[in-house]
Order: sequence, then C-alpha cells, then structure tokens
Amino acid sequence: MKTVLITGVAGFLGRYAAREFLGDGWRVVGIDDVPPENAPRGVEFQRMHLPTSELATLLSNTTPEVCIHAAGRASVAFSLSEPAADFRDGVALTFELLDTLRRHAPHCRFILLSSAAVYGNPVTLPILETHATLPLSPYGWHKRQSELVVEEFTRIYAQPALAVRIFSAYGPGLRRQVVWDICERTLATGRLTLRGTGEESRDFIHGADVARALALLAVHAPADGEIYNLAAGRETTIRELATSLLFHLGSTCQPEFDGHATPGDPRNWRADITRLSGLGYVPATTLEEGLRSVALWCLAEMGKR
Repeated sequence: MKTVLITGVAGFLGRYAAREFLGDGWRVVGIDDVPPENAPRGVEFQRMHLPTSELATLLSNTTPEVCIHAAGRASVAFSLSEPAADFRDGVALTFELLDTLRRHAPHCRFILLSSAAVYGNPVTLPILETHATLPLSPYGWHKRQSELVVEEFTRIYAQPALAVRIFSAYGPGLRRQVVWDICERTLATGRLTLRGTGEESRDFIHGADVARALALLAVHAPADGEIYNLAAGRETTIRELATSLLFHLGSTCQPEFDGHATPGDPRNWRADITRLSGLGYVPATTLEEGLRSVALWCLAEMGKR
C-alpha cells in the first residue's frame, strides 16, 4: 500500500484529495491544526501546526511516496492586509517542508497547490503555463515564489516535485469565495448584489476534479519542477454563474452588480489544460452538475430544505 501525506487535510481541497486517494487504495496520513474529530474519516490524522520539528519524525515513521501540500491561506483580501503572515504560511512553509523532505524523505514526490493568481490579468486567453506571471496581490506573488522554491529543490537537490496552478475551485464544503457567497446572500436575503460588472470571468473546477488530477499527477507526472494548469478549460462569466446558481436555488431574483472592481482580483480567466490532458486528465464534473450539487448542499446547510 502506497502512502500519501496531505498537509491541510481538513481544508476544502485537502478533504477532497484524502477521499480520492483513499478510494484508490492509498494509505492517507493527514496533517492539520484542528481537533481530530474534524479530520476526514479514514485518514491517519496527526494534529500539528506547521512548521514543526515533529514532521521529521512523522516522515521517518510513515515513509510517504507522495506529499500533497494543501496547507496555507487562500485569501487575497487577507494577503493584502497581512502580507507577512501570508508569506510565512506560504513561501516560508513551502521551503520548510521541502527542506525537511530533502533530509528525511528525499524520494517523496512533492505536489504544491499553487494558484492561477500568479497570472494576474492575462494578455491572452486561454492561458498557457508559459504565460508571463503578473500577480495582482501578495497572495499571487507568494504562490509564485513558492513555485520557485519547488524549482530550487528539484534543480539543486533533485527532490521530485511539481506545482499545480488551480483556477477557481468550488464544490460542496467550501464556505467562501464567489459560489458560496452567491448562495449565502440569496438564501439569507432573497436578493443578490455582487461586486463588479458581471462580465468578469473565471475557469471553475470542481473539488472532485482537482482531487482526481492530483491522484493522476502523483503517479504519472515527471515531477522535475514542472507546472500544470488545473482547470476545466472553460470560461464562465460571473453573471452566467449567478444566473445558474439562482436557478438551482429556486430563486426568482435577478443578480445585480455594483460596478466596482475588487482589489487584487483579475478580470478574465480561461486555462489551457493541454499539458495536464497529456497525462490523461479529463474533467468529469460539468459546471451545471457541480453548481446543482453546491446549491443543494447550501440549501441543506442553511436549513432551506
């Protein structure tokens, strides 16, 4: 039985990844700074606040073949107000993890969960991995710096590692970002007003498809410092997103937009996923299927059904 170590295992993507690897027959060891009852079922959970010297002992005892680094903050707004904390939980933590792997598990594959935020406002669509990186926030800059740390350890120490630039992940269980915001505001007030014009666009990817891609990369990627876009390869405007979610929520209200841009947010995204598709990746969840599942989950969460 192969072993995967997942940092941030109690978070949104950490939980999806844990379920995917467990379903594939892996032993899953998970790290997070939460009570054990909050950890996904079936995971060998270790409560730790990273970085910590305890990680070296854990690596020696478990000898993982793969490490999925899903820990850290995922808030543009927080990075703008607290850039030092975002740096510590991003770049510095990535360095500490890779350095500990170098010394105690040099053959363990390291997969960094990076972000499409490194691209900022792209010049062309779809966005290739070779597109210039022009982040609009400390969060984006720190993800890019973390990618460079990955490259550093592959080039200098031959540590097998790679990075995935995740676009707009969503799904049941995520209580933040635009999909959740639309559902929460609509169900709480019966109205929906969002920032921007509605013509801003994103490339939405369901958490289950993110997890499937990670499982694929864990086995089939070269892991020599390369970077992959992780998305559906489809551009959806926020107006289209809101209209679909309102339908699945059973709401008759119409989305309104205040015309004001949110600091740190890009205008339009659509990923080129050719590199990942070359390894056999095909998104399995359509956007309509995914939004319907989120709407049903939100209705249940807020006691509306």
